[in-house]
Amino acid sequence: MTKDTPQPLTGRKPEILAPAGDTPSFLAALAAGADAVYLGLKHFSARMEAENFGTTELARLTDLAHGKGARVYVAMNTLVKQTECDACYRLIRRLTRTVRCDGLIIQDLAVLDLARQAGFEGGLFLSTLANLTHPESLAAAKDLGASRVILPRELSIDEIRAMGEICPEGLDLEIFVHGALCYCVSGRCYWSSYQGGKSGLRGRCVQPCRRMYTQGPGILHIADKSNGGKRPSARGNDHSARFFSCQDLSLDVLAKTLLGIPHLASWKIEGRKKGPHYVYHVVTAYRMLRDAPNDAHVRKDATEILEMALGRPGTHARFLPQKNRVPTDPSGLTSSGMLIGKIRSDEAGTPQIRPRIDLLPKDYLRIGVEDERWHATLPVTRAVHKSSNFTLRLSRHKTPPNGTPVFLIDRREPQLLQILREWQQRLDALPAPPAQPVSGTPQLPSPRRAKRMPDMRVLASVPMGRENRTGSSTRLALWLTRRTAEISRPIARKAAWWLPPVVWPDEEAALRRIVAGLWKDGCRNFVCNAPWQRRLFPEELPGESHLIAGPFCNITNSAALGILARMGFGAAFASPELPAEEALALPKASPLPLGFVLDGFWPCGISRFGLLGIKPNLPFASPRGELFWSRQYGENVWIYPGWPLDLTAKQEDLLRAGYAFFAHMRENPPKELPAARRPGLFNWDGALL
Repeated sequence: MTKDTPQPLTGRKPEILAPAGDTPSFLAALAAGADAVYLGLKHFSARMEAENFGTTELARLTDLAHGKGARVYVAMNTLVKQTECDACYRLIRRLTRTVRCDGLIIQDLAVLDLARQAGFEGGLFLSTLANLTHPESLAAAKDLGASRVILPRELSIDEIRAMGEICPEGLDLEIFVHGALCYCVSGRCYWSSYQGGKSGLRGRCVQPCRRMYTQGPGILHIADKSNGGKRPSARGNDHSARFFSCQDLSLDVLAKTLLGIPHLASWKIEGRKKGPHYVYHVVTAYRMLRDAPNDAHVRKDATEILEMALGRPGTHARFLPQKNRVPTDPSGLTSSGMLIGKIRSDEAGTPQIRPRIDLLPKDYLRIGVEDERWHATLPVTRAVHKSSNFTLRLSRHKTPPNGTPVFLIDRREPQLLQILREWQQRLDALPAPPAQPVSGTPQLPSPRRAKRMPDMRVLASVPMGRENRTGSSTRLALWLTRRTAEISRPIARKAAWWLPPVVWPDEEAALRRIVAGLWKDGCRNFVCNAPWQRRLFPEELPGESHLIAGPFCNITNSAALGILARMGFGAAFASPELPAEEALALPKASPLPLGFVLDGFWPCGISRFGLLGIKPNLPFASPRGELFWSRQYGENVWIYPGWPLDLTAKQEDLLRAGYAFFAHMRENPPKELPAARRPGLFNWDGALL
């Protein structure tokens, strides 16, 4: 096969970027005409539950894609622990030598540095998990050497267009057009990590947002199940629903409004855990919508193809500013797949369905929803005509009740199987690449001994009349808002100002004005909760200034800290997700003084999507009896656990390890929230998987 170098994106239509979680899905993407395919490896992927690829297999697939003129991007978009820097560096060297992929999708700042040292010459794409959400962040990304930024799914078409118009030359933008939505903002969700160390920032999300939650007076008498309580159940005025389970994003015919936006180089399809049927149909539909945006017949055909793709019900979410909507449907079914029927057991109690469509051999079914005890998946072994009885062979302990929905989640129709066989033959004809041993270690920043710095008592609002009651060794810290910036100048100069963890395009100008006003008044202590917020401050910082990278920067290794130091940060917080072993080891390798969030309410997640069916400032309960609560701050909903973080008993260990300062998060929980009866250790005694 003659190898054609993939064409540059400049001046071209946006590429159709397809997901691949396994080889059949990769082949389906190429067969459907995808311009590029993104995928993950066995390590450092934000979809670790997908099958993913080894480098030898990926090298042959990349050769196959390049022979068709398509590009291959590898997702290495997880946080990198300090102990993983060497392995990450060697993996990138192997990708450079053997695979020759066209780009890396990254979250952790460290990978920018490790990729350079490994000699990687492809594109470096900053993931949505890196949380670049406002125009100034694009310039910061360009300064650090990124070649593409993947925009968040919460933006409207007007905001996307504004980002494109201000985007610096030499930087591309990528936008999701189809696939699953997370309720929380990418890079600002710790919910799964709270549920046992399975971090969404490490590709291990257990999707707690998809579960059933209950709100009402009945839950307030239910203790945490882990402390002997009972499972909450709706009764009286209680209400149970999947309040945070999102529908799938589907821009469908609206995607044509993205054409012509400057620097917008890629239409991305989510779905690395989906099968080849989904990939083939969705890629085909969006290629049609891109290539013939004004043809009514093509739009109709493409829409019908998308309806066959076996996703959840679709939503435009926030894409249309005049029709901004919350993309959850608490009263509906938001499990993936096409609903094909509901269970009706026969006289012997054996579960059966009458499918609404014909079923094919090798179709794959989902019984119920993931958090139900009878949830199961199973293949169809024979052809089944619609409306005929089909018996489901399930384990006895997983017998579902009548009315349980059944979804078709993948199918292998004969035509698609034939296409995949033909592409598999092309793949099999390619030689395997020769093994090339990879060794070496990256150069990491030299550690620096840190002197003790004042702790910060971070207040949710201005405690008028009590500004100085924070203790002699603790600095007053305030979330930066228009209201808090109005406190007296003497107090403002002494305070540490915490910038918000998420800044949306329509908030940037106001935030810049507030920062400039405080700076003019002599304020010099600021905590940036995204690395990109550094651009809101003067390039040259005076010696008396203290610019700190905050805990929402999700810092877990010294390579990322080295980049922060070069950006001008004088100190940084380590990620609150870190368990004891990693947290206590990091200061010894750090080139910056380090801080840690010691106690208080740390959020499970932050969302721009709003709430449907659940009231803010009132507790709600998970299926296991865990209590949570929500609060609106500006455009965002903050979700909190009902138990505060409390590592005060570990403070001496942290000090001995070399931590120089701590943050105490002060948030007023709902008065209805009962006192916590579980330890607030986050991942301290566990593991960050």
